[in-house]
Parts: sequence; C-alpha cells; structure tokens
Amino acid sequence: METTKVPALTRAMDILNFLARKGPSPAADIIAALGLPKSTAYLLLGEMKNQGLISTDSRDNYCLWTKLVELAGHALSQFDLRDIAKNRLTQLMEETNLLCHLGIINHDNAWYILKVESSSTISVRSHEGKSLSLYRSGIGKCLLAWQSEEQQEQIIQQLRFEATTPTTLATPEKLREELHKIRRQGWSYDNGEDYSDVRCVAAPVFNARNELTAAISAVGTRLQITEDNRELFAGKTISCAKDVSRLLGWHSPFDLKASSL
Repeated sequence: METTKVPALTRAMDILNFLARKGPSPAADIIAALGLPKSTAYLLLGEMKNQGLISTDSRDNYCLWTKLVELAGHALSQFDLRDIAKNRLTQLMEETNLLCHLGIINHDNAWYILKVESSSTISVRSHEGKSLSLYRSGIGKCLLAWQSEEQQEQIIQQLRFEATTPTTLATPEKLREELHKIRRQGWSYDNGEDYSDVRCVAAPVFNARNELTAAISAVGTRLQITEDNRELFAGKTISCAKDVSRLLGWHSPFDLKASSL
C-alpha cells in the first residue's frame, strides 16, 4: 500500500536518486533495486525519457540527462555554493589575473556554474552553464580524478575519445595515467588539450563529509600560463580550493590531494 498521495512522482524520484548513486544502469537493475512492477517501471522510464530527465546510452543503460541540468541552472542563483565561493574566487582572479571558474560534474560532463572574468587584455571565452569534456579540460580531469574508482571507470567506459589537438589524451589508458598523477600532485593541468592555445590549472573542493563537491580553475592562454609559472598558479588555485572547502565545513588535517571519497 502506497504511503504517498503521488506514488508515480515518488517512484520517479526513486529512479533519479538510484541513477545518481549508481550511474548508468539497465532497466532490470532499476526494477530489482526499487522493487517496481515491471509494467509501471517501463511506463515511468519512457515518460521520464520523453521529458529529458533521463536518457539511454549505447548499451541501453539509463542515465541522468540534460533536463536536470537545465532545472539545476535555474536553481543555481539560489545555490549557496556559488555564494560561498564567489569572494574567494574573485580573490584568486586578482592574484593571478586569470579567468577563474567554479565547476561541477554531471555524469559524463563538467559544467561551469560560476565565472569570474579577468581584466586582462588577453581573454578566453567561456560562460556559466558551459559544458566541458572530462578528459580534455583541466577542471573536467580534476573532477574525474576524485571520483570513486568504480564511478571513474564507469565514466571512462562511456567517454568517446577524440583527439582535438596534438596534446589531447585520446585513449582510456592515457587518461587513467593522468588521473593517477592528478591525485598524487593534488591539481590538474590542461596543456592545450581541448583548444591548443588555452592552458588551465584546477584543484578540487570538498565538503564537510570530505566528499568532492566542485573544482576551481584558473584559465589563460599559453602566453599567460607557461611551464615557468604553472606550478605557482597551481599553488594559488589549491589554496583557493582549500579555503572554499573550509567554508563548506571541510576539516581534514591532510592536503586535498590525500582526500578521497
């Protein structure tokens, strides 16, 4: 017997929560885990797909989809993560004179949710709400590096690798090596892997439960971020990420590079 007056809505939310936890999943797993009648489950899955809340991948696994990002975008103006990070991100911009971002991960993409523009005459185009590759961007690689091993591998298996520049990490093996390096050093670097003239350093942000919440990046051209200064910029970005993490309640005595889910 249903304990809610709107059982279909409750079941739909159960499906969304399941996919958020488990990642792309076949219908059989969703039905078994949630104890849904098969006919009801397929009706719900079909309508949720029609509404853009979920989609299916090449293996017919269900996954969260873009309507959720759109709805989240409308809510972001009231999302305190942006408010918490904005002053410190602005300070990072002033320290580096680089374009700075706050980004989050959603399934197989990263997304900018906050942008602080630099006054530099050399600019890099971006906008809040822009999606980013998880293997061709600094902030994307950073967010992917701090996923659990299981979730990380699920995401890597879903990626469609494309070498857009000579430095793109175009295979799963090269990406895995890069992710291990990022975890060891505590920050990621985009060496012109999506756009050949763009460079980026990024560091992870954690919450009070020591869970990855977001990532912060400083972005510039190859003339602004060079081999000589990138570690300096990385250190400033890590410091910013740590400060935002502390504002979110993070109290780990260890460096962020040692944090894990």
